[in-house]
Amino acid sequence: MKIINKGKLPILSWCNNPDEECLKQATNLSNFPFAYPHICLMPDTHVGFGMPIGGVVGLDGVISPNMVGVDIGCGMCAVKTSLTDIDQSSLKKVLSFIREWIPLGFKHHQKKSMPDATFLPNVDIGDLPIVSEQNKTLLEQLGTLGSGNHFIEIQKGDDGHIWFMLHSGSRNLGLKVANHHNKIAIKLNEKMLPQVPKEWQLAYLLLNSNEGQLYLKEMNYCLEFAKSNRQIMALRIKEAFIEITKAKILQEVNIHHNYAHIENHFNKNLVVHRKGATSAFLHELGIIPGSQGTPSYIVEGKGNHLSFMSCSHGAGRVMGREEAKRNLNLEFEKKRLDDLGIIHAIRNKNALDEAPSAYKNIEEVMAEQQDLVLPIIKLLPLAVIKG
Repeated sequence: MKIINKGKLPILSWCNNPDEECLKQATNLSNFPFAYPHICLMPDTHVGFGMPIGGVVGLDGVISPNMVGVDIGCGMCAVKTSLTDIDQSSLKKVLSFIREWIPLGFKHHQKKSMPDATFLPNVDIGDLPIVSEQNKTLLEQLGTLGSGNHFIEIQKGDDGHIWFMLHSGSRNLGLKVANHHNKIAIKLNEKMLPQVPKEWQLAYLLLNSNEGQLYLKEMNYCLEFAKSNRQIMALRIKEAFIEITKAKILQEVNIHHNYAHIENHFNKNLVVHRKGATSAFLHELGIIPGSQGTPSYIVEGKGNHLSFMSCSHGAGRVMGREEAKRNLNLEFEKKRLDDLGIIHAIRNKNALDEAPSAYKNIEEVMAEQQDLVLPIIKLLPLAVIKG
């Protein structure tokens, strides 16, 4: 970790070389009037909207929708099976089962395949306006992967077991909630003091205001929805493994990495915003995925108070999506994964935004956060489905 002094508060960076645009956003955070006592950048950090992805900040008395982001509750689920090996035939059958039962990309469930309503968060949504507005389509979205960097991966662990891992969030619900409350925050901030420059994209809500409490409630619903979304997909994949391989399920880890939570740090109750960052309290299990074709890790938190007990949420991008599509070589990226024997999702130039070369080296990312987490299990990819 190194300390960067560019604004009012120090920036503690576990990333050795954050890019300039990322540092500009971190500097804005360091000058944010309610931030305390410093800003954190995880080793996978890169530029985001308003706040860097891989950023962690504690706010005193306020909450900022854009510091959480539009995919509220986006996170990871990893499941350990009793299998110690899986043949290619069984692997391909599992993949076919997944493609049949889990809608990918922008696809939703049809009526015949929608999960039961009991899987929705057990919350009265009567006083949650945006959730209520989206209620008719929630079951269509529940148990669906989404697009972008969301994925399902079958892996072999160095513990000798076959695992599967998935990355997904709150789908359209989180987007609607985030955008609605961010617009309210922007409007309110035009009259509030202290004012935050509009170009920072860091509008805030007073935590104890009606607006702040309503965002917090809707955000928390999205967190539960995102967790249920991963649980239902995991249930489907478990069914595939049990039916095709007769495997037993031994362990499951399900975590968020886009959210805000009230926690006590540095003798203050703060609203800790983790945008593309994972909590890493002492002995807490976490998941740090690599890029397509590179290892992922199950980790145990070390409870480092300087990081607000946080760690990276993945490898982190080194190229934007369009930059990767323009500059990466399709045949090289395909051969790289083919040579490893991985069933992958790089089939055309439009898929290059999720190629390994678009991401940081996961081993370097892990090395930069040795004081934040202890790697427990290393997972090597066998097959990947992308959203």
